[in-house]
Amino acid sequence: MIYIISNSHQPDYNIALEEYCFKQLRQFGKIFILWINEPSIIVGRNQNTLAEINSRYVEEQGIRVVRRITGGGAVYHDLNNLNYTIISDEKGDMDFDFKSFSQPVIDTLAELGVTAEFSGRNDITIDGKKICGNAQAYHDGRVMHHGCLLFDTDLTVLSHALESSKEVVEAKGVKSVRSRVDNILPNLPEKITVQQFAAKILAHMQQRYPEMEEYHFNEEELQTIEQARREKFGNWDWNYGTNPIAEIVRERRYPAGKIQVFLDTRKGMIQQISFFGTFFGVKSDLTEVTERLTGVRYSTAAVHEALSSFDTTPYFAGFSVDELTDAIVG
Repeated sequence: MIYIISNSHQPDYNIALEEYCFKQLRQFGKIFILWINEPSIIVGRNQNTLAEINSRYVEEQGIRVVRRITGGGAVYHDLNNLNYTIISDEKGDMDFDFKSFSQPVIDTLAELGVTAEFSGRNDITIDGKKICGNAQAYHDGRVMHHGCLLFDTDLTVLSHALESSKEVVEAKGVKSVRSRVDNILPNLPEKITVQQFAAKILAHMQQRYPEMEEYHFNEEELQTIEQARREKFGNWDWNYGTNPIAEIVRERRYPAGKIQVFLDTRKGMIQQISFFGTFFGVKSDLTEVTERLTGVRYSTAAVHEALSSFDTTPYFAGFSVDELTDAIVG
């Protein structure tokens, strides 16, 4: 097992670094990464970016916006927020296991005198308030889990930055429900810095994995990461993309997450369909789903039949065919 401490605070660089470790450093069965970003919003792989942020405020404050490769919702980062990543080879059937990957954080907080617990689908809470959201992605037998730890984050900025503009909410009906959040620092009996907190988590991981060694990228690897930052994660098309225009816009929320559906129909048939939301899936490319639904009659029975003709679980983990049908046509 190796660990990597990123010295960069650029959000697009750190997301590129994560992806490189996830997909390229396959010689290592486990990888642990710690990183801190400058003020930024990191949106989920399947989200409609403009529906999740306060665009005017974000621009005025110079807050960076970057799309990650994992599902889930938008999160705010700043220099008093700590992010951790665990990459691991997985055997057998893969499922979204957030709890076990969250345990190192919960155990470290316990060592510091704070009782935290795993809650809901993918959160860590203290006294019922969210201090960490988690997300995961799967690729070729590997899982990447990362968490966003609110250590001493400016919660006022967080609230404003993640507040969708009134125009977008009215036009698209896509405002997310925000959880009650809190910082870790006020709950600590002994006050420490975010850097000291990072060192505590690293020490816990080193105790758990004594064989863990620090990894340093060579020059070629650094150039590859920088290229991905520049061409993908620092690119407007990836981070925002084209805001979908559709005659039908639907939103539904279920225990497994939120789904937004953008539809165009012609003579009662689905011509185009796209999905956004906080859902997770082992497969992030939804081409098969959209192709299966294109040309289908826009009715409950026809959509349900089309969705039942293949396994939707790899794309929408935890969603039933009935829920997906309801999200699309009601």
